[in-house]
Amino acid sequence: MANPIPPRFPKDSAISQALKTLAPKWGWFVALGLLLLLLGIIASVHVLTAAIVSVWFIGLMMMIGGVAQLIHAWRTRPWASFLLWSFSGLLYLAGGVIAFINPMLGAMLLTFLLGATLIGLGALRLWIWFNHRSQEGWSWLAVSGLISVVAGLLIAWGWPDNSVFIMGMLLAIDLIFQGWSLFFLGLALRNAR
Repeated sequence: MANPIPPRFPKDSAISQALKTLAPKWGWFVALGLLLLLLGIIASVHVLTAAIVSVWFIGLMMMIGGVAQLIHAWRTRPWASFLLWSFSGLLYLAGGVIAFINPMLGAMLLTFLLGATLIGLGALRLWIWFNHRSQEGWSWLAVSGLISVVAGLLIAWGWPDNSVFIMGMLLAIDLIFQGWSLFFLGLALRNAR
């Protein structure tokens, strides 16, 4: 008698092939997950240090991006948007330098942008839900939009006093969730072998 339960993925599917390739490496997923989990716990204990390190990292990426845009602008000088590329590169470079010189100010500005982005994205989701509210299942978009707006308002309400705390805790929470997910993915890959 044939098995009435179909396999999760056909044996020749891309997902099945990827799982076969990754299954022998399950230990790396578990180890990386535990490392990220440990780093998340350390970051949650040392919130100020975690915030400063994250601002420095973002500042470094902004400086690299700014230099790359300036190089691009100067290599394409006859191009009509030379001034735009140069101005954009200088802004990126200046933002990165400010983040390195004054990481507290950088944390405040990044937290402000995060709050504003959450409010804007939440409002957009609510607007999309409002235009499609008659369709089934779209109420979850409204819930998501409300959560984003409330999270953005809470961040804005605590700004600038709690900016460093918010940045450090967001980094800690992200590391903890990534660690847990990679740890359990590694265990699932071990069981799939």
